[in-house]
This record gives sequence, C-alpha cells and structure tokens, in this order.
Amino acid sequence: MLQLLLPASCALCGAGCEAIVCGACAFQFFGRDRLRCAPCGNPLGGIPLGGIPLDGQRQMRCGACLAEAPAFDATLVAGDYAAPLDQLVLRLKFGGQLALATLFAQLLHQAALRQPGFLLPDLLCPVPLGPRRLAERGFNQALEVAKPLARMLELPLHGALMQRVRETQAQSGLAPGERGRNIAQAFTLAPQARLLVRGRHIGIVDDVMSSGQTLDELAATLKRFGAARVSNLVFARTPPH
Repeated sequence: MLQLLLPASCALCGAGCEAIVCGACAFQFFGRDRLRCAPCGNPLGGIPLGGIPLDGQRQMRCGACLAEAPAFDATLVAGDYAAPLDQLVLRLKFGGQLALATLFAQLLHQAALRQPGFLLPDLLCPVPLGPRRLAERGFNQALEVAKPLARMLELPLHGALMQRVRETQAQSGLAPGERGRNIAQAFTLAPQARLLVRGRHIGIVDDVMSSGQTLDELAATLKRFGAARVSNLVFARTPPH
C-alpha cells in the first residue's frame, strides 16, 4: 500500500522501481567490471578483462603509476565519475540526499565481492573534512558512506582516525599542478591512535577520486605512522582525460 501511495523512481533514469536505482541501470552502470589499474583504479582502455589471470589483474598498472608509484596500495571502485553517475554524487554532497550514501556503500560492497582476491582492510576510516566545510555542509559524505559500508563488510569503523589540521581549497577548483601543494601536510593521525594504525591495513573511504592527491596524502601520512598497507574504497573514479 505504501508503494502505491508513495511510488519511488530510479535516481538515474526516473523509471518506477522499489529501489534507489532500477535493475536495468544497476546492470548498465555497475554490473559489468572493467579492467583497472590495481593501485589507482583508473580504467585500462583497450585491454580485455577476459583471459587475464587474477594474479595478472592484480599486477596491472597504468602509465602514471608505473612512472611514480602512489603511497596507497590499491583502489576499489564502484563506477566511473561520469554522466549520469556524477549526478548521484552531487545529490549526496550538495543536495543532502543521505539515502544515496547507503546506495554507494551497497555498490562498493558488491564491487568488493566481485573482485576476487581483494584484500579487505583491518579497519575503515573516511576522508576527513575541515571544521569550516563540515559546518557549511552539515555532514561528511565520506563518513556517511563509510558507516553502512563498515556494517556490510563487518569491519570496524574509526570515523575520527584521521584529522585535517588545516583548511584547504576544494581540489575540484584547482589545476592539476596545484592540487598536490594544496593538500600537502593537511592531515595527521588522531591523538592516541597509533596503536590502531601500526602494522595494519587501513581502508580509506570517499565518494569520488579525481587526481588522487588527497588520498595519496592520507596514505603517506598513515604510512609515516606505521600503516603496513592502505587501500582506497571510493564510489566513483574520474576517468583520465
């Protein structure tokens, strides 16, 4: 009766459905895996996924990661940050549609199950927001995704493991060459959290990975404090241009 009185529609195509995303859109945008660079998650165009052994897939690297290895070790991606998936991110981040955070977590969980050999972290932490931006937005979208994802993966979540020690400009508004300088030394480990990090595999959760500079700075900081491995779990990856 509630479904008749309050019909739902797919967030991507607008068709009537009971879920946030209909089955057709879920298959079209999330049901088919792409071969991706193991460290950074960028798609490796022109290379067929079939026929490549799992060990080989885990060793695949894009040109950028071959030229300069990032501080993080692996990246799990649910989809590409392109139309129409980019609209889901904007609705969560700037529209406050927090129900989408659960959808992002579900799709990341499914991506982890579909990726044989993906090493689950020992614990999850979200990319932290600075106090000013957190006050403006009212929530941290990375934390909102990390909460249900931690339950689905049955992993502990430490929402305040990392702290942003200085406010930075939004990375999306900067040129690629400026992003590294903007985010440099912007994070630190929370007080008395070293025992949680030393020798452990840390999973960083975020909604979007663009240049990867923010996640790289977080991973470098975690490894300075003794983390053995750092993996990114991001809903959408901006394809290279």
